[in-house]
Amino acid sequence: KEETAVCNLGSVNLAVHMKDGALNKELVAETVTCGMRMLDNVIDICYYVTPETERANVNNRPVGLGIMGHQDALYMLDIDFASDDAVAFADESMEIISYYAISASAELAHERGSYKTYKGSKWDRGIFPVDTLDILEKERGLKLDINRKGKLDWKPVRALVKKYGMRNSNTMAIAPTASIANIAGCVPCIEPIYKNLYVKSNMSGDFTVFNSYLIDDLKETGLWTDDMLNKIKYYDGSIQEIKEIPAALRAKYKEVFEIEPQWLIKAAAYRGKWIDQSQSLNIYMRGVSGKKLSDAYLYAWQMGLKT
Repeated sequence: KEETAVCNLGSVNLAVHMKDGALNKELVAETVTCGMRMLDNVIDICYYVTPETERANVNNRPVGLGIMGHQDALYMLDIDFASDDAVAFADESMEIISYYAISASAELAHERGSYKTYKGSKWDRGIFPVDTLDILEKERGLKLDINRKGKLDWKPVRALVKKYGMRNSNTMAIAPTASIANIAGCVPCIEPIYKNLYVKSNMSGDFTVFNSYLIDDLKETGLWTDDMLNKIKYYDGSIQEIKEIPAALRAKYKEVFEIEPQWLIKAAAYRGKWIDQSQSLNIYMRGVSGKKLSDAYLYAWQMGLKT
């Protein structure tokens, strides 16, 4: 009752961290390190409406560095969202962000001191996000079918935390980013594209928004014509019924309701093992099947999703 939790959020736009057909790790490291410092600064310069919010922020210093533009990155990599390759990218990209977010917080602790409630925390006990899956398995008595291995050497990060502590009680969370993704010109957070074609309305009028990646691919295959545009308009953005478009492109440009929710859940589970908080994960489902809805939630539980 003495504290009210506060969101201190920022997001890394994966779309602008792609270089030569891959995620640029050096650029991600630079952005994340800078972002963590900025978020930690926000805690001190913020205006607090109630003493409970100020107390929570100052004592625990939680921040939530997340991502957006995940679908954009998959387009650039020529990867279908509904695929194990997409799951692997979710895993690898989040590991890189987690690695540098935790490192940055430990370095800030060295520079500025640990947060007040650090003693006795999971960080203090050497428990990192990926370690909590083992704890969950032990509590449930059931195996979680998720590979715990990463591609980075985590020993230096664990050593940093052990030596200096942590500046922030939490470091990562994936927020919805609906507004800022629009401003940045990318697809929100970890979601597939909602529609390939839609009309956006604001005070200035109506604007037609088209999936630019789809246009580029259609141009490359010589299929971008007035006739094709009219067909896509007819199908309200979906290209699944336009058979002259190659099957590979139709799979790549599925809209969110054309992707089985299990793929969103699986990607979130593999990403989630690196995150110390949670993810804004929407389940998109066609139809009104109670069984399908139940199966989706049960699958999320089986995969160890935190929320």
